[in-house]
Amino acid sequence: MKPRIEKLVFAATLVGTLAITVVGCSKPVEGTGAVSPGTTVGTDIDDSVITSNVKAVLLGDSDVKSFDFKVETRKGEVLLSGFVDNQMQLDRATAATRAVPGVKAVQNNVILKGAPTTVGKKVDASIITSKVKAALLGDPGVKSFDIAVVTRDDEVLLTGFVDNQIQMDRAIAIARGVEGVRLVSNQMSIKK
Repeated sequence: MKPRIEKLVFAATLVGTLAITVVGCSKPVEGTGAVSPGTTVGTDIDDSVITSNVKAVLLGDSDVKSFDFKVETRKGEVLLSGFVDNQMQLDRATAATRAVPGVKAVQNNVILKGAPTTVGKKVDASIITSKVKAALLGDPGVKSFDIAVVTRDDEVLLTGFVDNQIQMDRAIAIARGVEGVRLVSNQMSIKK
């Protein structure tokens, strides 16, 4: 049991360090049409630590399949997204997230899965996810590092935080334009 906890702590520390590096090296997107509400470096670091701790808690909970979750944090508000098998997993993930120190609110945008998928469909979904992420990264008007993409079958779920409605609309349009995408669900939020 002790080596598993050590691995979780190591993973959380590694994710936090990477998040701090990304935040520290990020460059603001120019020409997006509106000024985004800023955060301080300290708030960004706190959010990165909260995100890492939530991921570690979800990973350590045997009742929750944390690999099906995306976790985003903005000023202490945690946004959970992705897909789960049943309501119990959804409720457990929300409760576990609320228990993490520093979490001010939890926005749960997790969707219940339908019928089980095949391995082939999971591979197809991961290819669609990669294509959508690449298309978002290629557009200079979208701050795509704050957008999480999850695909189930041919349905794409976009979550995370954007600076304004223009970025949100552009991200949705880009995702819809990717080959293989049948439906785009938008659960993005505008930064406060």
